[in-house]
Amino acid sequence: MSVAFVFPGQGSQKVGMGRELSEAFAESKAVFAAADAALGESMSGLCFDGPEADLQLTANTQPAILTASIAALRALEARGVAAPAWVAGHSLGEYSALVAAGALSFADAVRTVRRRGQYMQEAVPVGVGAMAAILMLDTAAIEEACREAAQGEAVSAANINCPGQVVIAGHAAAVDRASEACKARGARRAVRLPVSAPFHCSLMQPAQDRLAADLAALAFADPRMPLLNNVDAAAVRSADGCRDGLVRQVSGAVRWQQSLEKLAAEGVDTFVEIGPGTVLSGLVKKTLKSARVLNVEDPKSLEAAVAALAGVA
Repeated sequence: MSVAFVFPGQGSQKVGMGRELSEAFAESKAVFAAADAALGESMSGLCFDGPEADLQLTANTQPAILTASIAALRALEARGVAAPAWVAGHSLGEYSALVAAGALSFADAVRTVRRRGQYMQEAVPVGVGAMAAILMLDTAAIEEACREAAQGEAVSAANINCPGQVVIAGHAAAVDRASEACKARGARRAVRLPVSAPFHCSLMQPAQDRLAADLAALAFADPRMPLLNNVDAAAVRSADGCRDGLVRQVSGAVRWQQSLEKLAAEGVDTFVEIGPGTVLSGLVKKTLKSARVLNVEDPKSLEAAVAALAGVA
């Protein structure tokens, strides 16, 4: 068995996430306390009790998911589960993956993703940008539709999630034009997403520039195990490579399908989603039919994962 730990991104948040882990495991409780200390506010209270409207704000969502994910990870590690062969994370989840690999401290990560969320929200005025999910059309046809629909505006593939599911982002009118062009090419559906900004496209360049300065000031270490990064769907083994990938992913596409296919080619057959929800578990199943998929988000799923991973060296 070759294992990869994978960490979710924005969209997996829910009020109550991490509460049961925090109540059951000292290791998880300590992570929430560390987040509260690093941010100077109650991130634990936001995760456990909401309110929902506050949790959905991008500047809150990002540190909240990171915290809940690392709380789950520390509980898993404390149960004696062996280190994975690889780590990866979807967008924001790449920060969780780097904390798991020892490349970035948790306190630095949680403070940085708070600012990342602010920068991404402030990069584009509300209503100017949009994102849409394109279902059941191949990526090459979607990219062609985006080029045709741009007409001087920005629109491109933002999240290549799994076969048949690609999210596009850019100027709102261009996203609508590209959605129609995708349907004309045979897409089953094109669905506008309820997001506050057009993530992972060229409109995020101002946020990328601001974040680059923050990341340049942080201490990174070489990861203990390789990271499969989003922006290149490539293995990263150096501190500088980790930092560079985090910078470029802000305006670059999340190449999640390609990342999973690369991990499978490297021999990974077991994926453990660590953090709230099971979004990534679904994407793994749709991309790699024979993969074994586990998740850890509460004591029950933790117990099942520990049993399934018993004996992995």
